[in-house]
Amino acid sequence: MKMYESLFNRQKQFYQSGRTKTLSFRIEALKQLKRSIRYYESALLDAMEKDFNKGRAEAYLTEIGYVYNEINYTMKHLEEWAETKKVKTPATHIGSTSKIYKEPYGVTLIIAPWNYPFNLTVAPLIGAISAGNTAILKPSEHTPTVAGVISNIMTLAFPEKYVASVEGGIETNQSLLSLPFNYIFYTGSSHVGRIVMESAARHLTPVTLELGGKSPAIVTKHADVKLAAKRIVWGKFLNAGQTCVAPDFVYADAKIKKKLIHHMKYYTEKFYAEAFKTGTYMNIVNQNHFERLRGLIQGNVVYGGTTRPATLTIEPTIIDDVDFGHDAMQEEVFGPILPVLQFESLDKAILDIRDLPDPLALYVFTDRKSEAKNVIRSIPFGGGAVNDTVFHLVNPHLPFGGRGNSGMGKYHGRYSFDTFTHEKSILHQTTCIDFPFRYPDSKLLGKAIKYLWK
Repeated sequence: MKMYESLFNRQKQFYQSGRTKTLSFRIEALKQLKRSIRYYESALLDAMEKDFNKGRAEAYLTEIGYVYNEINYTMKHLEEWAETKKVKTPATHIGSTSKIYKEPYGVTLIIAPWNYPFNLTVAPLIGAISAGNTAILKPSEHTPTVAGVISNIMTLAFPEKYVASVEGGIETNQSLLSLPFNYIFYTGSSHVGRIVMESAARHLTPVTLELGGKSPAIVTKHADVKLAAKRIVWGKFLNAGQTCVAPDFVYADAKIKKKLIHHMKYYTEKFYAEAFKTGTYMNIVNQNHFERLRGLIQGNVVYGGTTRPATLTIEPTIIDDVDFGHDAMQEEVFGPILPVLQFESLDKAILDIRDLPDPLALYVFTDRKSEAKNVIRSIPFGGGAVNDTVFHLVNPHLPFGGRGNSGMGKYHGRYSFDTFTHEKSILHQTTCIDFPFRYPDSKLLGKAIKYLWK
């Protein structure tokens, strides 16, 4: 505990020196971060393969390449984002000007998950650095090799008093959460999210919580069923289903469900059968998670279902004839198991999904704009896509985040900068004139108020 308290205090002192606030310092820090990642790029790819058999091409696409793009985008726009913004001033404030100053929070804590262990550690860090904060990172203990490489990257790039990576398990999280950070950014389960929020409340620390939930893929009778199947199975079985915005279940119109499942089986076979057969399909992260998922494979398995305990691998699996009472519908699956449910009317489907906790993502497949609009406006969820899955996640112009059970706050692109920035509102008042009606001894006060604010 004392070690983390000392680190926190050193970062607090460094932040208070003002060095992190200059634009040149922040841009150079982002450049240095990118250089350090480049240096350890091969080690990162090796680490992800070792921790959960993640293929190098997929690891680069979903983890390292994404981070490079986020750094480049941030450096390109940072000067614009960070500038003081002049806003309108009402007639009641004549003679004054109004401005919004961008101010970092201070010392920040970023707690990352294991499913995208590099991306989901470093992407929030880009926001923290760009806004002028210091940061302590806590990568996941469930991917220890990746966590070690992340620590090496940060040690090469930055002094500990600016950015530090701390490895460890639950006890480490508890020790860090007891400290009075100025901002906490957490990605992970809803259960732990509640603990993080409770800990932050002791110090009134603002938080961003990126959680999860049962993200549905709704397929109406007016969808391009073949294309829907292709995009659903890709989004679901990517990263062995261990993606927070993966389709957690399919809710299909009864009229097209049989056809949809036919195409889903075809594309699952085409995309993933060889990888599972040869042992190159990604592992489940640990034994406990593997056993939990294996227990969900029950009922009418129409594709897959094979599990390999020796390698913690589960074949991409599709289960038909599922209802909301099925075990796979009682919690977020977070693995390569895809339940398929059917509905008779879209209105009924909307009501059913609204009865569930707010999901992080929602996908609707239809060629009818009216149907898509109805779903988007009727169901509360974090974000999503029409006729696609997952891809909204990598658009830097779209804020990413949940609501309710799936989280709070947002990031990516400019929204990462905004998340780690306090907007300080300032009125610059003139001293050249001083209107008497504002003061209590003025007989004009009441009349002025009625006139100006009527």
